[in-house]
Amino acid sequence: MSSRREFLKIAEAGTLMCGLVSSARAFQPQSAAPRPRRREVSIGGRRVLTIDIHAHMQFPDIWKVIPKDYPVPRYLEPQAQTYRTQAIPAFNPRGPEVDRLLSDMDEMGLDMRAMSINPPPYWVVEPDLARQLVRLQNEKLAELVAAHPDRFVALGSLALQHPVLAAEQMEEGVKKLGMRGFLIGGSVNGEELSGSKFHLVLATAEQLGTLLFLHPWGFNGSGDLMPGQPRFGGNGQLGNVIGNPLETTIALSHLIQDGTLDRFPNLKLCAAHGGGFLPNYASRSDRCLTTFPDACKPLKKEPSEYLKQLYYDSLLFTPEGLRHLIAEVGVSQVMIGTDGARWNHEAVDRVLAVPGLSDADRIAILGGNAAKLLGIRSQP
Repeated sequence: MSSRREFLKIAEAGTLMCGLVSSARAFQPQSAAPRPRRREVSIGGRRVLTIDIHAHMQFPDIWKVIPKDYPVPRYLEPQAQTYRTQAIPAFNPRGPEVDRLLSDMDEMGLDMRAMSINPPPYWVVEPDLARQLVRLQNEKLAELVAAHPDRFVALGSLALQHPVLAAEQMEEGVKKLGMRGFLIGGSVNGEELSGSKFHLVLATAEQLGTLLFLHPWGFNGSGDLMPGQPRFGGNGQLGNVIGNPLETTIALSHLIQDGTLDRFPNLKLCAAHGGGFLPNYASRSDRCLTTFPDACKPLKKEPSEYLKQLYYDSLLFTPEGLRHLIAEVGVSQVMIGTDGARWNHEAVDRVLAVPGLSDADRIAILGGNAAKLLGIRSQP
């Protein structure tokens, strides 16, 4: 990256594609509404555990470590303007914001959530500041879990733009703060996760046996597909609706085609939004081996076979879409994902509506698979 301005330009564009254009309102204290009665999910007369692998929150405390004159991405500008002139409220793990999260969970029938912070702070150039910011974020996540250990686990943050630091943060997060995994972007300021630069981080995750939750933070493509360009403009929030799953599709394809998953065969990697578009069209990558043999080099397995060693959230919007994902990758690889109540409020009911699943299959997708990956006891 030739300058901080170019660096932040990519970060701004990418993050805006996520549909997480936050406002200062999200950080302001709000009165708690009455908690709904907690929905309990049963299958075959048996109470089952439900776990949401995909949910986010943010902490105003980050502004205690970000210098007031530090350039921030566009999506953070409202908060920057607010907290550079007002007192910064401390995060309260038993305050109204958390109570609102719990109310959503109770209404949706979710026993537990794996909370993460998105987008990741890849816009922080200086390693020392990146270290402070990520440590604060992970400590706040740990506070949330400590206050509600029966409702939350944490997927920590990493400063992947500084891979050696990120590996250290992963060790600290698992061994000192109880992180059950880590959220990573689909790319890092335009660089693919499959690049050798990030092998240390992937090797550390494999060694620790910790989950990496791959969540897009903006499609960093090329030419007229760059965020903010006309093909992502117009009606339909295309940067989010198409751009996010497209980045996941590209990230997974590189991890497969560049041999990264061969190098790290025991990596526990979960792709947000049902793996993007790849599970619906992976067989095209297989056909490339015979159609374009000079451009599609053989791997240890056919490209589509690698999908069965990855994990996916259930953030698809019809029972048929979810059924197809399960058919492509297997029951054992799919978990509930909501991205908050707005995107997938019907996550539990959608699993229950998928045709052809056994009771054991539904129990696994609703919570059993996530419990195994995250080290959670399987009884609610």
